[in-house]
Amino acid sequence: VKRMRGKPGTSIVLTIRRKGRSDFPLTIIRAIIKIKAVRWRIEGDIGYVRVARFTSKMESGIQMALEHIHEKLGKKLAGIVLDLRNNPGGLLDQSLILADSFLDKGEIVAVRGRNPGRHRVHRASAGDLANGLPMVVLINSGSASASEIVASALQYHRRATLMGSRSFGKGSVQTILPLPLEGGLKMTTALYYAPSGKTIQARGVAPDIIINPAKGDDPATKRRREQDLPGAMPAVGKEPVHTATPQVSESGCPEVGENKDRQLGCALAFLHAGSAKNFLAMVKAQPRI
Repeated sequence: VKRMRGKPGTSIVLTIRRKGRSDFPLTIIRAIIKIKAVRWRIEGDIGYVRVARFTSKMESGIQMALEHIHEKLGKKLAGIVLDLRNNPGGLLDQSLILADSFLDKGEIVAVRGRNPGRHRVHRASAGDLANGLPMVVLINSGSASASEIVASALQYHRRATLMGSRSFGKGSVQTILPLPLEGGLKMTTALYYAPSGKTIQARGVAPDIIINPAKGDDPATKRRREQDLPGAMPAVGKEPVHTATPQVSESGCPEVGENKDRQLGCALAFLHAGSAKNFLAMVKAQPRI
């Protein structure tokens, strides 16, 4: 990576190796890549907010997004879709801010380590940027860490309906301990606990409604989760006995946007249906045990 870096605007030739074909060169131009933490747009009478990662700019981004959405739609605003798909996480404080943005009270997450005296519980304060309007949170196997904190909090307090697939399951806290001569030791020192009391680590967050891909296997569902990684910490406690969780095929939902995003189409259809029962009847859901 150090050799690849250089002055923006200069070029570098990489040799690409792929299975099933000969190596080939690829010339790319160096540039400063800026990732916008929060993007938003209007979908009819629904506000769509995409949080790509939890950087220091997330707080100002979410506030600006909701201000613009309220300004554009006013009383016509029927609901909010918060998209956390493929969000790998980031700063803990920003995840707390995002969850608190839609909650008036209640626990967001607890951080518990070996020493009970250092346990921390983070709670929400009054103030809901969406004014209590219905919400859907989209998650998938690429939603990790800070994303899972937000999703589990909004789900537990019934502030939002989670749709998509089970999240990644990164629920551990690492501390870097400097070594005497050089380098350091990265040690897991605590775990994140959802408001339900269950750990996120190696378990992830299960959606309220599972959305299955329309054609074949979705690459996202084949991704390795935290529990599949070498040396991963196992989940603490027993896996709860799940009641029937409805699952739907995204083929029953409309395509939305240039990317023809059917999962977003499912979220919009859910909000327009007025209830889970109406939505499931509309897309002919089948229960999954």
